[in-house]
Amino acid sequence: MQVKDPNSHCNSTQLDHLVATRNGVGRLVLADGAWHSASRCFEQRDIRALAAQGTCAIAGGKEGVIRSVDGGRHWIEANTGLSIPYIRWLAFHPDIVGLVVAGTEPASIFLSLDAGATWHERPEVARLREAHGWSLPYSPRSGCVRGFACHQQRMYAAVEQGGLLRSDDCGETWRFVDGTCRGPDETPDGKSLHPDVHSVLVHAASPDHVFATTGGGLYGSEDGGATWELLYSCYCRAAWVDPMDPKHIVLGPADGVSRNGRIEESRDGGHSWARTPQPLDTSWPHDMVEHFVTLNDSLLAIRTDGRLFCRIDETAAWESVLPEIPGIRFLV
Repeated sequence: MQVKDPNSHCNSTQLDHLVATRNGVGRLVLADGAWHSASRCFEQRDIRALAAQGTCAIAGGKEGVIRSVDGGRHWIEANTGLSIPYIRWLAFHPDIVGLVVAGTEPASIFLSLDAGATWHERPEVARLREAHGWSLPYSPRSGCVRGFACHQQRMYAAVEQGGLLRSDDCGETWRFVDGTCRGPDETPDGKSLHPDVHSVLVHAASPDHVFATTGGGLYGSEDGGATWELLYSCYCRAAWVDPMDPKHIVLGPADGVSRNGRIEESRDGGHSWARTPQPLDTSWPHDMVEHFVTLNDSLLAIRTDGRLFCRIDETAAWESVLPEIPGIRFLV
């Protein structure tokens, strides 16, 4: 695949960390050994998605995409070619400079070859959406694409109430993985994936080693999605898999949508689970983990209410961090 030069101003070194919130996108700077909020823009917007590559950054929400080429200091609208403005997820390809994918609501996938300056819809996704009746229980729109995972030429896309999609050509074309339920009316059997897919992860060791969090639990596949094993029966949206050891998994299970959320950990590939050292407020009756993020070698958990928790190492307890920034959606 040929990828355009994203922008001569997009340098290889990211200057600061960025945070997406319910009130805009902000820049974090390190001062006195801690991260602090340095600036905020587009404060009238709920920014749901955020991604960065070097000093290029893109963010999105219901009003489309905004883009920065200077590490988040200045932002502009970047919606050329974006026919569906509601952005649910954004991801730069980790190995291909300038290649970005966007997931939307209603469910579609847009590809950018110039670091988010322009967008091109992948039309087969809309055809799959209509053919299989993708839907959302909380929205009149037809499903949403709310997660991506990349491994060289291989990409996966998580579709809420639509299953799991796969691309073998860096996002140019998409199809269902063989072992997924393809719409909300399908019921998983012992080797198929639940259709309500919230996020997807691919392990660094192999493009075929995939994990998916769903409305029915955490699933794992070692054959590129042809067959699946249910590793934890629960409602979950977020998981983290150790890049050095795929048997080491951290999960944010709940008893239902934002009901009795917690953080659990497995070191044997999901066969057994234990509660991790908990945050100060150990009871989460109305919240759960929305995302896990790694930052500066620390694992972060973003809760559905926008609070952020950090675990510095595997033996430490989870602690609340950046309490002065409300409504956190994501960090890079």
